[in-house]
Amino acid sequence: MGEETAGPQSADRRERQLTGVMATLTVLAGAVDAVSFLTMGQVFTALATGNLLFLAFAVAGEGQVPVARPAFALLAFTLGAAAGALVTGRIVARRRHWFAAALAIEAALLALAGATALWRHGSGSLADHPDTFVIAIVGFAMGLRADTALRAAVPGMPTMLIQVSLVRLLHDLVSATPKSATPRTSRIRLVITVVGMFVGGVLGALMTPWGTGRALLAIAGVALIVATLYVVLPRWRMLAPELVD
Repeated sequence: MGEETAGPQSADRRERQLTGVMATLTVLAGAVDAVSFLTMGQVFTALATGNLLFLAFAVAGEGQVPVARPAFALLAFTLGAAAGALVTGRIVARRRHWFAAALAIEAALLALAGATALWRHGSGSLADHPDTFVIAIVGFAMGLRADTALRAAVPGMPTMLIQVSLVRLLHDLVSATPKSATPRTSRIRLVITVVGMFVGGVLGALMTPWGTGRALLAIAGVALIVATLYVVLPRWRMLAPELVD
């Protein structure tokens, strides 16, 4: 009896832990975009859709954001996603802790961006003097994150977007078709994704008085803690679901 119940209980525990980790990463993504938009010259580094629209507005001669900032952010995001596909894929092939490694690299990049901001501009905000190099580093890190989330493939928790999660949640709540009902765990994850992004945005906004550099270093520290716990705690080693080739 004990062996029969141990399996489901262990699986449930891993599900809860996985949800907690991905929720933390969602909050961090919201915080990164809040810090980027509010202290780095009204540019997103995680929300590629926002940068694409800003770029379109700038090309059309409208809006207050020049072409360079969204262009650099979007290019860096693209390169980060491509690098993640190559580097993380090789780590996965070697059966190493790919999830922790990807998060550690992300944390290192965010720390580099924070240190660069402090070194080049002091402890203040970069809103009045946007630094495209800092923007590019953060954008690259978020591109890497996008690949990490895609490879983890946790339903309803992309960590960086809420549109699909929000629509799926609303569809499940208002649909009268029983077959369309989402499992309880998936529904909880959809809610957490939406709420987590909001919470991250609030926290990021509250961090803006710290200045761009310090805020990025704080976010990098949390990401590094998550990566470390994944390796240190044995029961977290089975967090990631099936890997995407």
